[in-house]
Amino acid sequence: MTFNFDLTHLERFAGSSTSIRRPRECTYFSYDDNHVLKPLSTESLACYYPPIFGAPGAQEVRPDLSAGFKTFRQRDDSIDEHLDGLLDTLQAHEESLLEKARDGEGELVDVRVKADVITWRGMMTKILTVAFDDFSDFEMNATSFQGTIFVEERHAYKAAQQRTQNAQQPRRGEASQEMMQYWGYKFEAISVIPKQWAEMTREEIESREVQTVSNHVQYCSIVRTGFGTTSLVVAGEVDCVMSEKPENPDQPIPWVELKTSAEPGNLSNPREAVKYERKLMRYWAQSFLLGVPKIMVGYRTQDGFLTRIAELETQRIPAQVKRGQHTWDGNICINLTSAFLEFLRRTIGDEEGVWRIRRRRNGRVIEMTKTEAGGTGNVLKECFKRHRETLRGLEISAALG
Repeated sequence: MTFNFDLTHLERFAGSSTSIRRPRECTYFSYDDNHVLKPLSTESLACYYPPIFGAPGAQEVRPDLSAGFKTFRQRDDSIDEHLDGLLDTLQAHEESLLEKARDGEGELVDVRVKADVITWRGMMTKILTVAFDDFSDFEMNATSFQGTIFVEERHAYKAAQQRTQNAQQPRRGEASQEMMQYWGYKFEAISVIPKQWAEMTREEIESREVQTVSNHVQYCSIVRTGFGTTSLVVAGEVDCVMSEKPENPDQPIPWVELKTSAEPGNLSNPREAVKYERKLMRYWAQSFLLGVPKIMVGYRTQDGFLTRIAELETQRIPAQVKRGQHTWDGNICINLTSAFLEFLRRTIGDEEGVWRIRRRRNGRVIEMTKTEAGGTGNVLKECFKRHRETLRGLEISAALG
């Protein structure tokens, strides 16, 4: 049986947005230069330090984002990583809290990271933007375990999309998909430093443009957040921090998201303005979900030379769009997401099995179909399930005294 979430009649989601819990980091992990997972590690956390060009006394030559393409160290995307990095880190985090609780430094009831839904930021971005993105199509897998729904991307579907996209011939005068993806990584490489500025040498900073670019290294933040009645744990990569992470966990973290884009066309032309606003929607959604306050956009020429860097404030983007062509509405995005999460919870409940969440291009519904009657499929690692079962047993024992 298939259950459908209706995407028509968006006016029912209009008005003030539902209550939202500000994203707060609860733990984190890094991938090193060989893409080896390091739970609870900040070793891959980078600091924002943009390239200086075009200013008096600075280099006159615009940075070439194509430089080094042939030596690019690209991660193997054919491997299905499921939710593994997120789950391994949650397990390590909970094991650390459990040890502290046994030493009298905390309560056992606070060890397990509780949420109605646990997923990657990318999955939530697709839902948050689905109302206004007719070109979006996706497939996800979902399963319920101990009252929490875990959602992952269906890797085979994503890989097929990527192959189709890369096989497309670029338009005349445009670079290939692979090159444009590389431009984004190159911009990141020349815009961050691996340590605080005071700890860097001038040579290290100035050599960034000739260093080999790699997308193996990542720092990922795991945050608690929520839409309406649904609590979430969401994980996603953050590019860098403006200065440093505050020691006080109650203080917002000055994250920075890095993007590259062709220079926008004439925004007084409605068609160009709509194209630009759609791009802003994706920027806003990705940053909003993790609580990233600033987005730095590296604008480039058609052949990949950096022309300027513009700063966007995440929270101001919806109002900016509202004053323009009003291509999308942030409140509708938020309210629809809240309603979909409630639909997801009602549909799956505490039943065993695996569900497919699907939206077709230009589709007016999000479909949910049960694909496996029992178990959790490959969505959850067996070691994570055993760990959570142990925690549940300890919680029950503590409650019974």
